[in-house]
Amino acid sequence: MKTPEIERSPKVSDEVRKTTCYMCACRCGINVHMKDGQVAYIEGNRDHPVNRGVLCAKGASGIMQHLSPARLRAPMRRVGPRGSGEFEEISWEEAYETAVSWLAPLREKDPSKLAFFTGRDQSQSFTSFWAQSFGTPNYAAHGGFCSVNMAAAGIYTMGGAFWEFGQPDWERTKLFMIFGVAEDHDSNPIKMGIGRLKARGAKVIGVNPIRTGYNAVADEWIGITPGTDGLFILSLVHCLMKAGRIDTDYLARFTDAGFLVNGDEASDEFGLILRDEAGKPLVLDRNSGKPEPFDKQGVRPDLGGSWRHAGFSHKTVMHHMAETYLVDDYAPETVSSKIGLAPERIRAIAAELARTAFDEAIEIDRPWTDFRGERHEKMIGRPVAFHAMRGISAHSNGFQTCRALHMLQIILGSVEVPGGFRFKPPYPKPATAHPKPHAGVTPGKPLDGPHLGFVHGPDDLLIHEDNTPKRIDKAFSWENPMSAHGLMHMLISNAHAGDPYRIDTMFLYMANMAWNSSMNTSSVMQMLTDTNSETGDYVIPHIIYSDAYSSEMVAYADLILPDTTYLERHDCISLLDRPISEAEGAADAIRWPVVEPDRNVKGFQSALCDLGARLGLPGFVNEDGSQKYADYADYIVSHERRPGVGPLAGWRGDGTEHGRGGPNPEQIEKYKENGSFWIAHIPEEAEYFKPWNMAYQDWAVKIGLYDAPTPYAFTLWCEPLRRFQLAAEGKHRRSPPEHLKARIAETMTPLPLWYPPFSDADDGFTVHALTQRPMAMYHSWGSQNAWLRQIHGRNPLYVPTKIWEAKGFKEGDWARVTSPHGEIVVPVAHMAALNENTVWTWNAIGKRKGAWALDPDAPEATKGFLLNHIIHELLPPKGDGLRWANSDPITGQAAWFDLRVKIEKTKAPKEAEPAHPAQKSPVPPAPENVTRKVGA
Repeated sequence: MKTPEIERSPKVSDEVRKTTCYMCACRCGINVHMKDGQVAYIEGNRDHPVNRGVLCAKGASGIMQHLSPARLRAPMRRVGPRGSGEFEEISWEEAYETAVSWLAPLREKDPSKLAFFTGRDQSQSFTSFWAQSFGTPNYAAHGGFCSVNMAAAGIYTMGGAFWEFGQPDWERTKLFMIFGVAEDHDSNPIKMGIGRLKARGAKVIGVNPIRTGYNAVADEWIGITPGTDGLFILSLVHCLMKAGRIDTDYLARFTDAGFLVNGDEASDEFGLILRDEAGKPLVLDRNSGKPEPFDKQGVRPDLGGSWRHAGFSHKTVMHHMAETYLVDDYAPETVSSKIGLAPERIRAIAAELARTAFDEAIEIDRPWTDFRGERHEKMIGRPVAFHAMRGISAHSNGFQTCRALHMLQIILGSVEVPGGFRFKPPYPKPATAHPKPHAGVTPGKPLDGPHLGFVHGPDDLLIHEDNTPKRIDKAFSWENPMSAHGLMHMLISNAHAGDPYRIDTMFLYMANMAWNSSMNTSSVMQMLTDTNSETGDYVIPHIIYSDAYSSEMVAYADLILPDTTYLERHDCISLLDRPISEAEGAADAIRWPVVEPDRNVKGFQSALCDLGARLGLPGFVNEDGSQKYADYADYIVSHERRPGVGPLAGWRGDGTEHGRGGPNPEQIEKYKENGSFWIAHIPEEAEYFKPWNMAYQDWAVKIGLYDAPTPYAFTLWCEPLRRFQLAAEGKHRRSPPEHLKARIAETMTPLPLWYPPFSDADDGFTVHALTQRPMAMYHSWGSQNAWLRQIHGRNPLYVPTKIWEAKGFKEGDWARVTSPHGEIVVPVAHMAALNENTVWTWNAIGKRKGAWALDPDAPEATKGFLLNHIIHELLPPKGDGLRWANSDPITGQAAWFDLRVKIEKTKAPKEAEPAHPAQKSPVPPAPENVTRKVGA
C-alpha cells in the first residue's frame, strides 16, 4: 500500500502585511498573513521594538476579533425604547444629518451641552482636538477610572510613571518589585522582561492580594491587605531612612530634597519652596553656608540644614522628610497588623532593597554632562526597579500611595540610572511642562485651550465664582482638584442628576458605560432610560455612540456610528499621545487597512473628520469652508500641532527628515515599508539621567520632543498640594467650601502620606472584593472572541481558604455577596494563594443577554457576572447630609478596589444574579458552526 504524501510545508500566505495589534494596549507589531485577499493568520513582527516577535493569546486571536459576528454593519437609528436594542439601519448621510441637527444648535448657543467622552482608544490627541474645536469643556477619556492616580502622581513627583511613561532597565536590574499589577496591561513586554530577569538570576517580588500571572512566577509573593500598599511603602521608607541607606548624593543633585521650605507660619507662602527673585528654588550651599539657586554650577545642597532668616527657621525638604517618616507611626511593628505582614519581613525587604541598590551598585564608564554644566566620568546605577498599576491606584488613597512609591524609588537613587527605572520618550516631562486645563466656553467658538492638564494650585481650578464646577464630571473642582484625566465614571450620574447642570447630548466612543465601564451598572442603565415625569422625554435627551461591536452600550444609544475593526482602519500611535517608545529610543507607529471593510462602516476618527467639516469646526475646514481632512489618514500626514511637528515623527518633509519637518504625503507608505513603525535611537551618552543629562535634552529638542531643554529636579515636596492646603487654611484668594476644608487639609499633604480608604467604616462589610483583568482578555472585547472564550468563558468568585472553610463552601457552590449598595449571587471557587480576607473575580467576562451576538444561554450571560452591580460612584450616607464620591479626593480616580462586602453560602440559582432581561440584538445571531478555509 502506498503511503499517502502529506504536504509538510503548506503555503501559508500570498502576502504579509505588517501593522500594529489592537487586542490590548501594548501596541505590538504584527505580521498579518493574507491569502486570496483574506486574513489567514497573525504572528508577531520580530523587528518590532515593543514585542520583538512575541505574540500573546490575545494578539494571535485578533483574526477572530476581525471576523466577529458581533461586528456592527451600518449606521443605525433607535426605533424602540432605550435599552431595547431595537434599531433600523440608515445611511451615513442620514446619520450625519441627525448628528448635526443635534450638535449644531448646541455649538451656536451653549457648547457645554455636549459631553464627548472616549473609552480605551489610542487617539486622544485627535479626539481632544475635535472637542476643543467644538468648544465644549466636557471631554475626557477613560483614565479617571483606570489609573490617573499612577500617571498624575508620577508626573507631579518625577515627570513620568510606569508603563507608557517608562520601564525597568531589563538588562541590568537585579531586583524587580511589582505592586498591584494585573496581566492585561503591557503584558508582552513585562513577560519578556521577567524572562530576561530570571535568566540572569535577578529576583522578582510581587505585592498583590492575588497571586496570579506575574505574581505567580515571582520569587517572593506578598499578599498584602488591599488599600494598605502606601502604608507598607512608607514603612520601607522609614526603615531605609533610619538605617541611613538612601542615596544622599543623588537626592542632593537631582531632587528637591535640599530645597528650603518657608517656615514662617504667618506667611501666605508658609510651606512653599523659598525662591530667589528669578523664581529659582533655593538650597543651602554646603560650600558657602548661604542660600543659592539650586541649578547654580558648583552648588552642593546641604540636605539636613536649615536657614535662620528674619526670625524664622527654614528647613529643607529632607529635614521635613526625616520629621515625617522617622516617627513610630511608620515603624514595622506599628503597621504590621494593618498590612498583614510581619515586622521582620518588612525589615527584610527594606534590607534587600538597600543591599541590592548600594552593595551591588553598577558603574558604567560613560561620561556625561549635567544641567549645571558639571561633567561626570561614570554613570552610577542602582539595580532596583519597580512597576505598579491599577491595583495600588484604584483606591481613595491611591494618589498618595503612588507618590509614596515614586518617593521610594527616588530615595534609593534608582530612577533614570543603570539598573533602575528608565523613562520612555517623550517623557520625562515635569508637571510644569504640561498644559493647564481649560473650560472657557464661547458660543460658536473653540474652547480657550486644552481640556485636560495639570493644575498647580487653586488659581487653576475650573470653577465659577460661586465655587460650582464648570465641567459636567466636576473635574478640576474643589471636589477633585488635580483630576488630570477627568472623571468618566461620574458623567452619567451627574448628567442624570443635572449636577452641576443639564446636558443635551452625550457622545461616546468605545466606552461600554452601560455595563462594565461604569460603577453601579444596574443603576446606570436606569439613569440612561429615565424620563422626565412631566414631558416624558429622556433625562439625557440624546446619546450618540460609536463602537465596532454590538456591546451592551449600543442598546442605550439613539444614534450609532459603526466603527471598523483594527485591521480595517488607519490609526496613529503618536508621540503626541501614547507612543510605542522604549527607554533607548523614541518610537511611534501606525495601523492601516490590511483589508477593506465588507460592511457599511467607517473608522470613528474619519467620521469625526466628516462631522467636523459639516459643523464648520475650526481646524476641520479650509478658509473656503471645504473639508480640510478627507479622512483620518489625511489628518495623520497633513496636520501639524506646531510648525514641523505632527502626529507622526518619521519620514517627514521630503522623506529624509525625522522628528521635525513639514508634512509628507507619502509618510504612511514609508511607515508601511518599515513594518508600520519608526524609531530613533537615543545617543549612548544620553540614555540615562534624562532629566538632567544635557546630551539627552539637546537630542530631545532636535527631534521635536521639546522646543527647548527642560531639565528639572524631582519633586518630593509637591507644592500644588500645599497650595490647596493653604486655601483650606484661609491663605488664598479662593477658599474651598466649608465641608471640604478638613478633607483637603488632611489628604493633600505635600509629602506622601497614608490614610485608610474611605470605605473602611465599621459597618459589618469586612471582606475586601476586587476585580482583575485576565491575561487573555482586555476590557469587554475579548469575551466575544471565539478563541479567547475557550480560555475564559465564565468567571467564579475566588474565595480564600479562611473564608471558604468558615462558610462551609464546597466546589460547585454559590454565594450571596452583599455590599452597602446591593447584592449579587454568583458561583464560587477556592483559591489558597490569596489574601485571607479578600475575594476577587475576573472583570468583564460577564455579559448581558442579547449583547455581543452571543447565544442567550452562553456561559458569559448565565454564569459570568460583574462586581460592578454592587459598587457605587457614591459612598454610603454618612449622616452629614452629603453623598461623598467613591473616588480619590485629589484626582477623582474611581476607587474600584475599596469595595467591602459580606459573603454567605446560598442555594444555586439557574443563573447569576442580577439577571437582566435580554436586549434585542442589532446584529444577526452567530451561526451555530463556522468553517472557513483561506485559499486553496
